[in-house]
Amino acid sequence: MPFCIIHRARSGGDMNKTMPTLIEETDWLFRKMVRKFVKERDKIKIEGIMLPGILILNKIIRDGEQRLTDLAEELDFTSGAITALCDKLEERGLAIRKRHQEDRRITLLDITEDGLKFIKRNNKIRTSFMSVLFDGFSIEELHVQAEIFKRLAYNLEHLSDRIMKLSNENTEE
Repeated sequence: MPFCIIHRARSGGDMNKTMPTLIEETDWLFRKMVRKFVKERDKIKIEGIMLPGILILNKIIRDGEQRLTDLAEELDFTSGAITALCDKLEERGLAIRKRHQEDRRITLLDITEDGLKFIKRNNKIRTSFMSVLFDGFSIEELHVQAEIFKRLAYNLEHLSDRIMKLSNENTEE
């Protein structure tokens, strides 16, 4: 994106832009940000473990053992991707799969002692990741971003349903 557009965005933007133009630019920036985030995130490998694996271990520490299906949904990964991540964590001795005691069809993932040591040893990296990502933003800007992200997450919740409904209405006309 050219500097002049970035500068305008930082200095309040171009007030003469029409709403459709602004929405189109915002959509483009959002998609670019998501792609860049995923690309950069996927380059991070700590002791052979990719960042999503570290996120899984941190979630288990925070919330206890996890169902693989819940991890897939929360981290927005396919069941195959979660299986591959869990395989890697198990191979390294950082996590262990268990069967649910009441429903043997459910697979749970728990952290091992080595997994706890791994997270403790690399805890600074997790906090540094967040610091680098949000570097240069004031507290007020972070509050605004948090609100915007909440609203975006809410809007994303039924995005496909709303678009498919519009598509179906178009074909009925």
